[in-house]
Amino acid sequence: MARSERPQAHRLQRFHAQSRGPAGLEPPQSAACVDCGWGRLIFSHTFDNPQDVVAALREEGPERRDIAFYVRDPHVLLAAAPQEIFLDPSHTYRLDLATYRASRRQTRGFFIRRLSTEADARAVNRIYGSRGMVQVRPDFFWSNRDSRALTYLVAEDENTGEIIGTVTGVDHPRAFSDPEQGSSLWCLAVDPQAKHPGIGEMLVRRLAEHFSARGRAYMDLSVLHDNENAIRLYEKLGFRRVPVFAVKRKNPINEKLFSRPLENYDQLNPYAKLIVDEAHRRGVHVEITDAEGGFFRLSHGGRSVHCRESLSELTSAVAMSICDDKAVTRRVVESAGLSVPEQMVASDDDEALQAFIDKHGRVVVKPARGEQGRGIAVGLETLKETKAAIAAAKEVCDRVLIEACFAGEDLRLVVIDFKLVAAAVRRPPHIVGDGRKKIRTLIEAQSRRREAATGGESKIPIDGETERCLALSGYTLDSVPESGKEIMVRKTANLHTGGSIHDVTDIVHPRLVEAAIAAARAIDIPVVGIDFMVKSPDQPEYVFIEANERPGLANHEPQPTAERFLDLLFPLSGARAAAMALGRA
Repeated sequence: MARSERPQAHRLQRFHAQSRGPAGLEPPQSAACVDCGWGRLIFSHTFDNPQDVVAALREEGPERRDIAFYVRDPHVLLAAAPQEIFLDPSHTYRLDLATYRASRRQTRGFFIRRLSTEADARAVNRIYGSRGMVQVRPDFFWSNRDSRALTYLVAEDENTGEIIGTVTGVDHPRAFSDPEQGSSLWCLAVDPQAKHPGIGEMLVRRLAEHFSARGRAYMDLSVLHDNENAIRLYEKLGFRRVPVFAVKRKNPINEKLFSRPLENYDQLNPYAKLIVDEAHRRGVHVEITDAEGGFFRLSHGGRSVHCRESLSELTSAVAMSICDDKAVTRRVVESAGLSVPEQMVASDDDEALQAFIDKHGRVVVKPARGEQGRGIAVGLETLKETKAAIAAAKEVCDRVLIEACFAGEDLRLVVIDFKLVAAAVRRPPHIVGDGRKKIRTLIEAQSRRREAATGGESKIPIDGETERCLALSGYTLDSVPESGKEIMVRKTANLHTGGSIHDVTDIVHPRLVEAAIAAARAIDIPVVGIDFMVKSPDQPEYVFIEANERPGLANHEPQPTAERFLDLLFPLSGARAAAMALGRA
């Protein structure tokens, strides 16, 4: 039997059976716990009995997720507190560091380093939030940056300096005098907006090399049993399943892991799931009425509201019809004093169209009705390409609008109950050349990553608009760009056509906030996504583009979009009700 295939289970059972380490090694620390910020790792094999492990789990802090790992006899532990704890539906994988071989592959466009600043810590929290993970106080990261037991690695984009991935490692001998000389990997997360391939793989490899250099024997990790993409990566790197179990406490964060799921819950898209999960957390009753369409009914305290994602019965048919027709929306908000681009309706009058193009230099073509960026073309400069874009837009809606093109960034502001909840810049999709692959192949790979990161909501179309955008930069789908060359493949920044979303809530200019709220009041709509073109999100200049009556709240995590939506529907639900009862609201 090859060394990499030796019986790991036997070795682990031998470890569990020992109360003291082998000769020459210190015995493991008794009742060892490691605070990781998001919760504690409770090394249950260092506890004397199951009752002590349960007692440790009962000490779990609010909004935290403790994990009892290396559970011996999980059936016995569960019997000690069946109403309070559950067996985590995760597999444990182990990498034998004695046989692991580092890859010769080099990172491209990013590099791996240790977490070193408070800005790094905030960026890691942002990634945790975007992945639905429990966040950590930034000062915890900072105060533990030199920890002997914890290792925080981040991936940094070479061009922008943005943190685009993170992983945490735990050194077992330094955590609890582990006689097995083990280590473990936790909290591997990659920014869903990241465009570079292989970020997760390189973070895992770098952590493995770090622990190997310290003389550690193996590196373990826990992964949900149905996370097929992650499992595929780990097995590719040489990880193998071992019979190790984890137990967690039943709490609102873990509820979806131990409670019976709603019927048809898995068929909901991420936008509906986000709201349904928040409703569940608050004790609001949920009835899924049409999963495929994203419809559900929420009931609480004698009140019932039917929703389709973030669109609810609180939005009137009039407000919805205003948002549905972009020309009407423009007139309504212009009457409220907002800055709007000059606009005309497409017709067969080529002379009038050419005059409009000459006046503005570049134009935008979009269907008067439509969503998810379908049929929109941006930055058109000639009559020929404008007419081609009009023909494409007419496949979405018979009436097509032409607008003056405002150079800048695409800003989405989410307004709920006439208050700003989130603001994000939406950027068009880019690919990065590697000197080997054709642009078509790079787009397909980037599109697969975007689909995986957004639950299938974001995909880069390969169509005439993509080919037009590439041609403007002198490329075709069969071009092979040089390594490191970044190329915009579409002009539109819509998420559904491959765009990425970057939170700017903390820096958005007050003038933009005022304008977005004024637009919401003019339409008289309680939940809306207001789209502006801006010079910069921290500057006051803008032009209004459109209003979306059903904004995707899941696109703006970690901002509390779902929380504010439930506050609007049921003001006395959840934490807000408790705060009001205590006079703290």
